[in-house]
Amino acid sequence: MTAQDILNSDDFKQCEQFHGHICPGLSIGYRAAKTAMAWLSEHRSEDEEVVAVVETDACSADAVQVLTGCTFGKGNFIYKDYGKMGLTLLSRNTGRGVRVSMKPGAFSPDETHFALLQKVISGEADEAERQAFQERHFQRSCDVLEMPAEDLFTLTPVEGDLPGKARIEPSQPCDECGEPTMPSKMEAKDGRKLCRGCV
Repeated sequence: MTAQDILNSDDFKQCEQFHGHICPGLSIGYRAAKTAMAWLSEHRSEDEEVVAVVETDACSADAVQVLTGCTFGKGNFIYKDYGKMGLTLLSRNTGRGVRVSMKPGAFSPDETHFALLQKVISGEADEAERQAFQERHFQRSCDVLEMPAEDLFTLTPVEGDLPGKARIEPSQPCDECGEPTMPSKMEAKDGRKLCRGCV
């Protein structure tokens, strides 16, 4: 499948719409989620059938949410602040899991692209540089979409306990601010039960 075929697909368009733009990070998340879902033989999670653990809060995480159906609100989207392009998908249906991680050097920095990115971020880029950045940024995104998955990622089967399902419990007021809080998220301090914001 060509990059253009993927860009024109409904699922990639949904990722783009959710994220707001096309970028290499979104393309990486798209490829990682598709690769992991195929490995697990799973479909998009309607409820909590699939659990996603992402190791970055960057662009790729948005594609993972769209394609897997895992979200913070359902409790099946877990973020670990590792700063890595690592995605673990776990199936509650089968008990199987897989971790998809970027191979070292698989998407080596393009010096020109990176230099233009820094100028755009700092606000120092002129119109020609902004245009050059957009073109290179788009091309890098397409490069990711066309690379063979085995050149991009290492896949590692994962075994172990699945995270618990989302907890639903009645709230109780924090003894400091009075705001309704999940009791399991409160902390005891000086004989009072406080929300984490007040601790």
